[in-house]
Amino acid sequence: MAEVLAEREWRARADAHAARADDLTAGHRARKALGESHPVEDFLYTYYPTRPSRLRRWHPGARLLLVGAGERAGWRHYVAEGEGVRVDHATLLRERTATIDFVAGLLRATADRAPQLGCFGLHEWAMVHRDDSTRHPVPLRLGAAGTDEVVETHRIRCSHFDAYRFFTPTAAPRNTLHPTRERQVELEQPGCLHAGMDLYKWADKLGPLVPGELLLDAFTLARDIRELDMRASPYDLADLGYAPVRIETPEGKAAYVDAQRVFADRGGQLRRRLLAVLDPLSAPVG
Repeated sequence: MAEVLAEREWRARADAHAARADDLTAGHRARKALGESHPVEDFLYTYYPTRPSRLRRWHPGARLLLVGAGERAGWRHYVAEGEGVRVDHATLLRERTATIDFVAGLLRATADRAPQLGCFGLHEWAMVHRDDSTRHPVPLRLGAAGTDEVVETHRIRCSHFDAYRFFTPTAAPRNTLHPTRERQVELEQPGCLHAGMDLYKWADKLGPLVPGELLLDAFTLARDIRELDMRASPYDLADLGYAPVRIETPEGKAAYVDAQRVFADRGGQLRRRLLAVLDPLSAPVG
């Protein structure tokens, strides 16, 4: 049976969610109005992509009946029931069966693995190896030759297809693995920064099934991981206020692993929360 949320309670949650989303997206919205972009902060809005308006819309998740929410009765994937309105999770499950099955399988497989913490963020370096162009309009901290040397003197072990697919032709053969989309469930591991960022993508794809608070927690993790990803990258971001994590040094490697371990723990908590959303959905609404 669906849990009933009084109107005052759910509207307070929805208002707090919108305010939090507005705070998280304020910088991006201001830059977009001016036609500007930021190589670190705006990545999430193009890679996934993310719309601020979508982020600020609160959903209760499945199994919650919103009293006094008549305006939502006409929303997609909502249905009126008794004295309120709830997410129509049965329709969502039918429409997105393949997506939900894939996401649940991927999350479970990843959650069961120990985090691997020895990649040192070299995927960003491999994306510019022996290439005259870069992915961002930012200078390379060590220059082209220095960047190439880091790639060529380190073992590269990227397990994430959506990072590996951007490796340059000279860097791809240096990877110890050969990630493909078909092998994603087999290879994904919780220490991977991209796997942590992708928790936001999966939360977003699950739509109204995911409570708004969980969606913003996943977005916040992705934003925080992106900062480390770029600080450990070959790019010189000093003018933007980012101190480098010099992964080409022992001290930088240790700092990267420490941060990676924290993100793996945060990602593990979010992964469990997402699975807690998915696992009960096979039971009928009472």
